[in-house]
Amino acid sequence: MSPKPLDYESLNENVKKVAYAVRGELYLRASELQKEGKKIIFTNVGNPHALGQKPLTFPRQVVALCQAPFLLDDPNVGLLFPADAIARAKHYLSMTSGGLGAYSDSRGLPGIRKEVAAFIERRDGYPSDPELIFLTDGASKGVMQILNTIIRNEKDGILVPVPQYPLYSATISLYGGSLVPYYLEEEANWGLDFHNIRQSVAAARSKGITVRAMVIINPGNPTGQCLSEANIRELLKFCFQENLVLLADEVYQQNIYQDERPFISARKILFDMGPPISKEVQIVSFHTVSKGYWGECGQRGGYFEMTNLPPQTVDEIYKVASVSLSPNVPGQIFLGLMVNPPKPGDISYLKFVVESKAVLESLRRRAHIMTDGFNSCRNVVCNFTEGAMYSFPQICLPPKAIEDAKKAGKAPDVFYCLKLLEATGISTVPGSGFGQKEGVFHLRTTILPAEEEMPAIMASFKKFNDEFMEQYEDYRGYSRM
Repeated sequence: MSPKPLDYESLNENVKKVAYAVRGELYLRASELQKEGKKIIFTNVGNPHALGQKPLTFPRQVVALCQAPFLLDDPNVGLLFPADAIARAKHYLSMTSGGLGAYSDSRGLPGIRKEVAAFIERRDGYPSDPELIFLTDGASKGVMQILNTIIRNEKDGILVPVPQYPLYSATISLYGGSLVPYYLEEEANWGLDFHNIRQSVAAARSKGITVRAMVIINPGNPTGQCLSEANIRELLKFCFQENLVLLADEVYQQNIYQDERPFISARKILFDMGPPISKEVQIVSFHTVSKGYWGECGQRGGYFEMTNLPPQTVDEIYKVASVSLSPNVPGQIFLGLMVNPPKPGDISYLKFVVESKAVLESLRRRAHIMTDGFNSCRNVVCNFTEGAMYSFPQICLPPKAIEDAKKAGKAPDVFYCLKLLEATGISTVPGSGFGQKEGVFHLRTTILPAEEEMPAIMASFKKFNDEFMEQYEDYRGYSRM
């Protein structure tokens, strides 16, 4: 009897190729241990509220009123909600055709797209067109939509930074394209090496692959670096020379923990450079409410903005977006509130500023605690987390540990991370899930656990690591860059 359409052997081969380490073997084992009653610290995914970050008050007040508009008719509404939250809820409800339960335009509510455009103009100093902004269910859906538009077949290549966020490798596999890796330089604070990038492009072309796009993640995930203006300028020149569209993943732009390298959008630097580059290089940039001091991962609000794309292409992207009818409307409202928060003089302004500053200042302190903690450990080195939400330490594994990992049928960093999980309850992601240079091993952990718990977590990690190294060390050298 022939297999049924949804039997495993009949499935789309591209689906089978998809791998997503952030929710992979380590996460599944951690979930099992949690069911058995073990306390698990899930540092595997950038999920701030799951690790105790409190929601900001003002956006939740506004969305609560939008979700339950009958509260606006209650004579006591002003006792429970500030006047500016009431006014903003009415503002957003007036944009909809039937409240939050009604579909919006497939690109998102026009009024919120105008608020996003105004935010981009304030940030970059250059006008933004709301018609070139699409609201999406988180940044991930936008990335998938654009990659689906770019990838035509297996001969189309996408340059992706390694280590990379596995959304990119998974989506490229799903759509049948080819991932073209370019390695970030760990010794240069995870910066870009254009000699290496050009070699990657040449190697891909020698295999008949047409490299069509380049991804940057700035600030970096999993690496936590902030790219310098000079690096981005050189990147844009490279895209101009090689005729590549730049996919600028800028979802961590609020997460900056040092003052030397502030976030500057690729779009701003492009326009600063002037013609011909500013008129020619195509950019699609992504942002979300899931990160920053908002951390509203579950609300699934995001957008992408297109620069220098022709109108016919925008029409095709709109046509495909229309298949899903509309992005979720509550997520759109969260996005509107993120790009248009309370202003000086508003009743809620002071509370909003106090709450958001407290989150960012705590994250800055946690970045230091975690990086310093890793660097105090035996055979561990870690670049400072300049931005985003992650530390990506290199673990210098003794040869005996690598041998034991092979005997167990595990990648060496998976072996280490599983032992860490079993001993401490700390759930991380092995570096092999993001890609890394041959013979070099890392793990990724978020900096999101509660600040007061961070010293104990790092002490627990240090104790495990010291015991692991003591067990496996044989002084014959280590896997090290």
